[in-house]
Amino acid sequence: MLYWIASLLDFPGILNLFRYLSFRTGGAVATALLLGLIVGPSFIGWLRVRQGKGQPIRSDGPQSHLAKRGTPTMGGLMILTSLMVSIILWMDLSNPFVWACMFVTFGFGMIGFLDDYDKVRKASTAGVSGKVRLAGEFLIAGVAAWIITQQNGTELYLPFVTHRIDLGPFYIVFAAFTIVAFGNAVNLTDGLDGLATMPVIIASLAFMMIVYLVGRADYASYLGIPHVPGAGDLAIFCGAMIGAGLAFLWFNAPPAAVFMGDTGSLALGGALGAIAVTSHHEIVLGIIGGLFVIEALSVIIQVFFYKRTGKRVFRMAPIHHHFEQLGWSEPTVVIRFWIIAFVLALAGLSTLKLR
Repeated sequence: MLYWIASLLDFPGILNLFRYLSFRTGGAVATALLLGLIVGPSFIGWLRVRQGKGQPIRSDGPQSHLAKRGTPTMGGLMILTSLMVSIILWMDLSNPFVWACMFVTFGFGMIGFLDDYDKVRKASTAGVSGKVRLAGEFLIAGVAAWIITQQNGTELYLPFVTHRIDLGPFYIVFAAFTIVAFGNAVNLTDGLDGLATMPVIIASLAFMMIVYLVGRADYASYLGIPHVPGAGDLAIFCGAMIGAGLAFLWFNAPPAAVFMGDTGSLALGGALGAIAVTSHHEIVLGIIGGLFVIEALSVIIQVFFYKRTGKRVFRMAPIHHHFEQLGWSEPTVVIRFWIIAFVLALAGLSTLKLR
């Protein structure tokens, strides 16, 4: 909105700053951060009143988690509010990539909200049917993938090499799967105070750099990465995610005053997936967001082997619970997983030059 107003006035004087992605990205970070910190206390208080007992805690989970009873969930609404306000204020809303990523973020957030609401209402850990959730997610992701392909084609770019594969119409299926899979991977990771939030911030920082480089023809040509005109604007989107994430982490740090719930985890994961698809860095997303991939794989492996053999590979899945069962304290698991997320983000960024 601010960019649109400045462009109508032909960027006079100080408004010329709105031409620069760096300025608007900084503004998006600050806006989302300040808005989240301001509305956070009253929003959390409102959730406590509305939810009563808060998020249901699994009886078969780690016993230390029983102390979390009464902590309100749906804190993702706070993230979505500060994120969307910041995006609308600072981004160029004529860019179709912006609307595709916003559509995924808001759509996944609403699916998560319905799931969280159902759990709180029933006082049960079982929310909306998994099949219904996945159907809604694939519908939203499919529409967004179609919008994105209308702008930047259907080619899959491989890291470490300069080869690319044109998947044709199948690319839409692949892109939708990437978005849905990453949304649910982040959702599975969100099991400890602050565990998912910081890795999302780290991944957003990495993709802030990637989309900026991809959006610049000169840098993209030098690095041998795909050039996607207009993708650079998503650096502002990533900045808004960082600001909203930092504000939420202020209240989600151990001991958490609020949980993001599926409302936040699905929305943030889906947003990262959509940004990766837009920038043609879907495979690199699996490296940068490797922590989320590991968490998801631990659940898949656990379920597969338990159904086949009746035995568990991990003491408990997702894998962060496995380490809790080994005797690691919750803050130890969280901080060590943050370190892993940071290292994997650096590894993912290295693919920009190693070709």
